[in-house]
Amino acid sequence: MRHHKKGFRLMFRRIFIALISIACLSAMTAGLARAEALLRIDVKGDGSDIREFTDEDLSALPQISFTTSTIWTADPVTFSGPSLAAVLEAADAPAGALSMVAVNDYKVELPRTLVAAEAPIIAHRLNGKPFGIRDKGPLWVVFPFDADARYQTEEIYSYSIWQLTQIQVVPD
Repeated sequence: MRHHKKGFRLMFRRIFIALISIACLSAMTAGLARAEALLRIDVKGDGSDIREFTDEDLSALPQISFTTSTIWTADPVTFSGPSLAAVLEAADAPAGALSMVAVNDYKVELPRTLVAAEAPIIAHRLNGKPFGIRDKGPLWVVFPFDADARYQTEEIYSYSIWQLTQIQVVPD
């Protein structure tokens, strides 16, 4: 009888450990399967309709790449990513100014009239590679500063928000 109880306890422990292992593995793989949203767009401006974009979502949009010098980098840098216009279109964002917010709560309002088909872009690659918070990423709103003198103003520089996390459409 005593041997039988010992066998039952051992079997119960093994089943319990197996169930815990399966639960932990499920939780880990679910976390891996769900990519983290890098950008949230509040399309109505009131928090009722948020669109989220992962790095994969941004990569699926048409990419624009240019090399430009900036006032924040020592040398010219190649920025790559979708245009802000393409991201807004993918989010079905209505007309209106854009309140853009960085990870440190820095906020700037970009007039929609400055959003063109090719610029600015939401760069998510720096010199061809993803870049992190320490390098002003993972998202940076960038204009092709060297391409046109109109992009070399203090006003335009102020719209080049790095560590971008969210955009709120400010209804007209």
